[in-house]
Parts: sequence; C-alpha cells; structure tokens
Amino acid sequence: MKKGSLFFLLLLIANFCLAQKNLIIGKTYELPSKILNENRVLNIYTPEGYHPDSTKTYPVIYLLDGSVNEDFIHITGLVQFLTMIEAMPKSIIVGIANVDRRKDFTFPTTIVKDKTDFPTTGSSTKFINFLAEELQPFVENNFKTNESKTVIGQSFGALLATEILIKRAHIFNNYIIVSPSLWWDNESLLNHVDDKINRQKISNINVFIAVGEEGKVMKEDAKKLAESLLKSKGLKVSFEFFEKENHLTILHNSIYQTLLKMYAKGK
Repeated sequence: MKKGSLFFLLLLIANFCLAQKNLIIGKTYELPSKILNENRVLNIYTPEGYHPDSTKTYPVIYLLDGSVNEDFIHITGLVQFLTMIEAMPKSIIVGIANVDRRKDFTFPTTIVKDKTDFPTTGSSTKFINFLAEELQPFVENNFKTNESKTVIGQSFGALLATEILIKRAHIFNNYIIVSPSLWWDNESLLNHVDDKINRQKISNINVFIAVGEEGKVMKEDAKKLAESLLKSKGLKVSFEFFEKENHLTILHNSIYQTLLKMYAKGK
C-alpha cells in the first residue's frame, strides 16, 4: 500500500509539473535607436483577442517608466481590469524600459547644484525625437494601432510629458501627468507654458494632471500648470488633488481614476 501510494503521489507531481505554463502578460523587444545611439528595451502588452491579421485597431498607451520593475506590470493590470468591466477600450501598452531617466527626461539646467547632483541630465530633446521618429513608427508599423496615443509620466517622467505637450503637443493626444517635477531648472518650463504652447496649432488634446500631498512646491506647480493650460484653446484640461496620496503612492490610484474619467466622456 505504501509503495502504491508513493507511486501515485509521484505520478501526480509529475503530471502537475508537466501541466505548468508560463504566465505571459506581454513581450519584450529591443529597438535599435540611431538617435540615442543605443538599443532600447520595450515591454509591449497586446489585449485579449488581439490578432495581427485582424482589421481591428487599438489605442496605444505609452509608459515612460515602462520597465518590468517599474510601472509596466501594475499599469497593465489596471488596463486589463478596466477593460474587463468595459470602462475603457482594449488597448496596447508600450512600456519603455529606462536606461537613465534623469538623462532622458530632463532638459539642460542652468542651476549649478542640479548639474552637480544630476551630472548626466539634459538630453530630453533627443529622447523626444526618439519617441516621435523611431518608437511611434515602430509601434504603428508592427501593431494594429489607431489614432489614440496616450502618454503616462510621473515625476521626471511627468516633466518630460509636460515638455512634449508645450513644445510638440501633436506627438500624443492624451497626456497623463502625475506629480510633475516642474521645480527643475528653477521652474523654467512652467514659467514659459503660455509662450510655447500658443505657438502650436492644437486641437482635441486631453490633459490630466494629478498631484498628491507632496509638499508646497509640487502642489503649487501642478496647480499652476493646470491653470496655465486651461487658457489654451484646443486643450481639455483636468486637475485633481489626491490628498491621501504622496509621491510614492499616487501613481496607481491616479491612473485608475484618470482612465475612468478619460473614457467616461465617450459614454
């Protein structure tokens, strides 16, 4: 009996092991960039039912902090859940894995202390060119995309999203800007919002700005950004203060609430 029981147990274990499968939420690609002079890792999620030969197309969400150990997994989970409850359309998610986010997400600073504390900073123009001229064409040529392009950035990523918005707004049509580090370079970007954005022809662009209990400067800068953008024709601007969240906790809840709000307008 003991030998028979042991054999049966081993058989069950063997069958269980054979039945295991990997849990896959996306695929990883390497995109050679001539602009950045390096290969960039992309983590890409395609929704359930996606088929490359289908005529159906999907919105694309670009995550600036898109490494697996950053925002890719939990933002993908939010999108899957909101899709499941039919609160938003099925979407493709493109997570851009970081190499040096301070370098890629900031423009040159005139502040000596910032240069000392963050010596690699100041290459945002190159990174914006990479997004527009290499990344988006790659995604659009290899996946079933439609015209909806959303960018999500937090902190320095939100600084970059703000820079794109006020300089080259057409690159995306939905901007989710969370806890932007607008203090960078003594708030120079914030101080020139009106001048720069009014030079562009803008229409039907949605901007969602969120900030938590993150100190006086962060809160006031985010609010000032929203107030400045509200003056611009062609922009639909939403601002929300999450009083129970801080810089570490705000992203998940703010993205959840923003996506609900963003797609509720279409219902």
